[in-house]
Amino acid sequence: MAIEKIIFGAGCFWGVEVAFRRIHGVSNVTCGYAGGHTRYPTYHEVCSDQTGHAEVVLVEFDTSLVSLEELLSVFWGCHNPTTRNRQGPDVGSQYRSVIFYYSSEQETVARRSRDILQQCGRWQDPIVTEILPAPEFYPAEEYHQRYFEKHGRH
Repeated sequence: MAIEKIIFGAGCFWGVEVAFRRIHGVSNVTCGYAGGHTRYPTYHEVCSDQTGHAEVVLVEFDTSLVSLEELLSVFWGCHNPTTRNRQGPDVGSQYRSVIFYYSSEQETVARRSRDILQQCGRWQDPIVTEILPAPEFYPAEEYHQRYFEKHGRH
């Protein structure tokens, strides 16, 4: 059993968290913030679009049960990677499409996945997803973890 982690930003983290929790082989998903300049940001600070952080999920997964390619398929399928700093009604850099990788292998797989998706023609506009080294990850406040489970929405 080899546990790896990767960080995905695809808009509001509540729905993204649910998408990854459903995947066999994913051992944990934590909502949080990454990619900005403010240390230990709060939700309200991130929502101000002044911290540089994106709403993200830290996904921990067992590579013997699920591949990074499978996780990337979920990532690409749960948001529109062609809209810069926006997902649906949510607007601001905190909702940007981003992949934060922990290894050069993850970077290679993520870039290849993005390039294949761009070439297949699913999206007419260019994919604007950032693919960057993983920065410090800050877990979101407890009330954001498993938000939909706690509030009866799935």
